Amino acid sequence: MPSLSSSAIKLTTYGAKSSKRNAIKLPCIVKSLLNLSYQGQLAEAVSSLGLLASRGIRLPSRILANLLQQCGNAKSLREGKWVHVHLKLTGHKHPTTFLANHLIGMYLKCGNDVEARKVFDKMAVRNIYSWNNMLSGYGKLGMLKPARELFDKMPEKDVISWNTMVIAYAQNGFIDEALRFYRDLRRLTIGYNEFTFAGVLNVCIKLKQLEISRQVHGQVLVAGFLSNVVLSSSIVDAYAKCREMVDARRLFDDMTDRDIFAWTTLVSGYAKWGDLELASELFNQMPQKNSVSWTALIAGYARNCQGHEALDLFRKMIMHRFRPDQYTFSSCLCACASIAALKHGKQIHGFLIRNNVRPNTIVVSSIIDMYSKCGVVETSKQVFNLMGNKQNVVLWNTMISALAQHGYGVEAILMLNDMLRSGVNPDRISFVVILHACSHSGLVQEGLNFFNSMARDHDIVPDEEHHACLIDLLGRAGRFDEILQHLRMMHCRPSDRVWNALLGVCRIHGNIELGKEAAECLIELEPQSSAAYVLLSSIYATLGKWEMVQQVRRLMDQRRVRKERAISWIENESKIHSFTVSDGLHPLKESIFSNLEYLATHMEDASIVDSEV
Repeated sequence: MPSLSSSAIKLTTYGAKSSKRNAIKLPCIVKSLLNLSYQGQLAEAVSSLGLLASRGIRLPSRILANLLQQCGNAKSLREGKWVHVHLKLTGHKHPTTFLANHLIGMYLKCGNDVEARKVFDKMAVRNIYSWNNMLSGYGKLGMLKPARELFDKMPEKDVISWNTMVIAYAQNGFIDEALRFYRDLRRLTIGYNEFTFAGVLNVCIKLKQLEISRQVHGQVLVAGFLSNVVLSSSIVDAYAKCREMVDARRLFDDMTDRDIFAWTTLVSGYAKWGDLELASELFNQMPQKNSVSWTALIAGYARNCQGHEALDLFRKMIMHRFRPDQYTFSSCLCACASIAALKHGKQIHGFLIRNNVRPNTIVVSSIIDMYSKCGVVETSKQVFNLMGNKQNVVLWNTMISALAQHGYGVEAILMLNDMLRSGVNPDRISFVVILHACSHSGLVQEGLNFFNSMARDHDIVPDEEHHACLIDLLGRAGRFDEILQHLRMMHCRPSDRVWNALLGVCRIHGNIELGKEAAECLIELEPQSSAAYVLLSSIYATLGKWEMVQQVRRLMDQRRVRKERAISWIENESKIHSFTVSDGLHPLKESIFSNLEYLATHMEDASIVDSEV
């Protein structure tokens, strides 16, 4: 077959006066058109088709197919339609199966399923590729209903048809259907290939069920496809998502060929589950890295409350000239929020602006959250107000949460009402943050109204987190009778969230009996969690029952329960210092203690003056 760029391409002419087609060579026009298309200048290439049409010249099908393919890859619908018009003008009103298949592919890649289906329906002859092409397009566009209808009408189905349905259902979250199609395919005699397992591994990654992941791993091994680096990396990912890092590492070590995705998957798995030492060690061993690799470790540090390490790694990433993506920025902003590093948060915000990065909703929400947790909620409001498109519930939830954290309960309610008026439907998080806002602002009746409206007005069934928020709301107001009534009416057994909330409000009001009961239930659920012991100890200490305090501490020692030490941060001369209670390791400990002693003496003197006045 001659090259498409050959100057000896045969063209045909047509016209009303001549029924005989003559093979002629027009290398200049054709070469110009091909060069323009290969250089990405599709608009110019397609515009030259008009000259060919006016001269009655018809291009070979393979060149037209190539143009359609390039239009599809570039998602240039306008140019693709012009090629389609050119086909009609040059005698291809009813294109061959070959050209019709390329037309369908072009329209589907451009997201126009309607025009693709019109071409498909008008085809005189369809081959298996025609059906699979249309099926794949529906799947990629998330149009599962028409995909299923088309699949059921297919006169014959091959392994590609079945794989397409498995992948389409898996990618769109219909896990049960994806597994059903996979099992049906396994029972057939048409065979399977690597793509079959790629589809079901997508299911394993989303489902996070270890048993299914192990079954598929075994099937890939038996089928002889384990040497496929993409499949092996996907199995590593499936194990990591199931928190089965031992199996993930064993398979990774057995891989003879590891690509960057395999390395990044394992780094991400260790980082996600808190083993940052192994994640960092593996990251440093990577033969090559990309932005996703850096972001995986940065996100791990940020998620595990190691904000300083996350920001240090981000600096190295920029220094090594790797381009951060939206998820990188979101993780770094979360790191800034976790250590209240306002200066660094501003720098990242400024980096986005200077580099003309248009942040997505998640990054904007992270900016709002960062400013709020650094104590400048007014800036959070400004960022929110400057956001043009506010049709994402995550954005509203973040702003309502920011107002709640600063005790602006009434403003939070007004914000939620604005969200509803703008046509954005609340989700479960919306009610968590508004109940939190009402709780911390003493708006008990308003909070009760929101809780009762969840199922009634928004078809959202309250879960454990909502029940915990309601108990906190009632408990802060001292309405313990209503709490007990609510606990009796709950449709499910109270979880640790609920008992934690109850224990917290019992500490505030000194309700020993109910607090003791809540603590016992919480200890039964989580015997190694220090929260219940600490809160119960605080209740006894508030009431001066020091013997009981000692008894709780002895119980903690017997069970080897360790309380996590609280860490405080302070920014001084553009540097953030972290320290704990009775910290003897900080290099400036003498200066810190000296200043604290001075402040304590100053406050004591001030209180004496006030009392004398």
